[in-house]
Amino acid sequence: MTSTAFITHRDCQLHDMGSYHPEAPERLNAINDHMIAQGLDSYFVYHDAPLVTFQQLHRVHTAAHLERLKRASPELGIVHLDPDTAMNRHTWQAALRAAGAGIKAVDLVMAGEVENAFCAVRPPGHHAERAAAMGFCFFNNIAVAAAHALGAHHLSRVAIVDFDVHHGNGTEDCFKGDPRVLMVGTFQHPFYPYSGTEHPAFNMLNVPLSRGTDGEEFRNVVSDIWMPRLREFQPEMILISAGFDGHYEDEMGGLKLLEKDYAWVTVQLKQLAEEFAQKRIVSILEGGYSLSALARSVVAHIRVLAEI
Repeated sequence: MTSTAFITHRDCQLHDMGSYHPEAPERLNAINDHMIAQGLDSYFVYHDAPLVTFQQLHRVHTAAHLERLKRASPELGIVHLDPDTAMNRHTWQAALRAAGAGIKAVDLVMAGEVENAFCAVRPPGHHAERAAAMGFCFFNNIAVAAAHALGAHHLSRVAIVDFDVHHGNGTEDCFKGDPRVLMVGTFQHPFYPYSGTEHPAFNMLNVPLSRGTDGEEFRNVVSDIWMPRLREFQPEMILISAGFDGHYEDEMGGLKLLEKDYAWVTVQLKQLAEEFAQKRIVSILEGGYSLSALARSVVAHIRVLAEI
């Protein structure tokens, strides 16, 4: 059995926020090109991301948010929702695919068809709050997937792990105070979106990292802070908000992580999933804007997932 599903959709490359925007279609092209160059494309089972349903989105987003986004979708040109976050005529469809990828991933993993899945999608999701798009994000893909695992598959404990350089404020907004979800995260601080440090809920384990933090310090946080809480929680599925903008080559942030650090943390999470979660992992792409570093980091991550 191929152990890892790779879920994407060409619609995700049609969302475009302007020629100078870092969250660009080329991000997915870079990942695909590097996978082929490394000879990895034959090791995965490929799936097209379906369109998420309104009902699936509504588990985490307000109806007003969904209606507001649909109304904002332009027929021509680009419409800005805030200075960083914009829609073209393909954005709505791309966002539905990006959230749908997480649904498909959860279904495949829960059916036992694969052990784990990686969703190479955009727009990203972890900044999208219950009632607001922000930070390049429209729907919270990881939250929609987690809510699907809880609601449709009746899991009682899911863990969300977020190692993006930015705090996953949207995911926290969706699940703060929900005992079925443990979210653990590292993020540069102080840094956008300037959240995550003020009295987080009991189920949010937020570890701010200062600018310049390197892989050794990151690994210590994972080993000494994340892992004891995750083991105590005993998750039945692990979902990863896989943002690679903490890489030292990524000018979006100021952390100094390397591909080997992303591979290492993936090994730790795989071991945890094997012990508690029947190997179930769903990983969804978040940030990562230096194209070469992004592609190399994703390949390091999925090599571990697929045991290549």
